[in-house]
Amino acid sequence: MSFYTAKGDDGTTGLLGEGRVPKYHVRMEAVGTLDEASAALGLARAQCEAPTPKGTLQTPRILLEVQRDLYKLMAEVAATPENAEKFRGIDEERVKWLEQTTDELSKVVEMPKEFILPGDTLGGAALSLARAVIRRAERRVVELYDGEVVVNQHLQRYLNRLSSLCFVLELLENQHAGRKTSLAKSKE
Repeated sequence: MSFYTAKGDDGTTGLLGEGRVPKYHVRMEAVGTLDEASAALGLARAQCEAPTPKGTLQTPRILLEVQRDLYKLMAEVAATPENAEKFRGIDEERVKWLEQTTDELSKVVEMPKEFILPGDTLGGAALSLARAVIRRAERRVVELYDGEVVVNQHLQRYLNRLSSLCFVLELLENQHAGRKTSLAKSKE
C-alpha cells in the first residue's frame, strides 16, 4: 500500500461521495482549517498537564475527545449533500458536553477582567493558538452554512463553544503551573 494516490496532482480533491472539487474550494478550505485546529489541539494535548476539578479527566483527555469530534466534523463538511447525514456526528448532545465541561472548569479558574496575552505556559500558549485556529475554522464553517453547503447548525455552535473551552483550559493550565496569566494592559 502506498502513502499517496497522486489523484490530487491535477489540483482537485475528492469529496465523501461522488465528485471532486478544486483544492482551494471553500469546502476544502474549511476542512483544511479544521485539520489545522486538530493539529494545534494535538500540540496542546502533548504539553498540557492540568487535572479537571473532579480529577477524573485531565486536559489531554478532554482534548483527545475534542479531536475525535473534529474528525467527525471534518467528515460531515467534506461529505456531499446526499452523504452528509451518514457522517453526522456533531449534534446538540456534543454541544451540551462542551458547555458542561466548560462550566465545570469555570468553577476553578478566575475569569480575567480584561484581555489576556498567551505565553505564560507552553500548554496555555498551545491552547491559545488552537483557539485562534478554531475561530478561523468557525468562520469557514459559518460561510458554508450561510451558503447552504452544510446544513447542520450544530457545527458552528460546537466550534464557538470549543473556542471558549480552549480559553478556560488555557487559564487552567497557567493556574496549575502556578503562573499568573498575563493581561493585555500592564499593571507594572
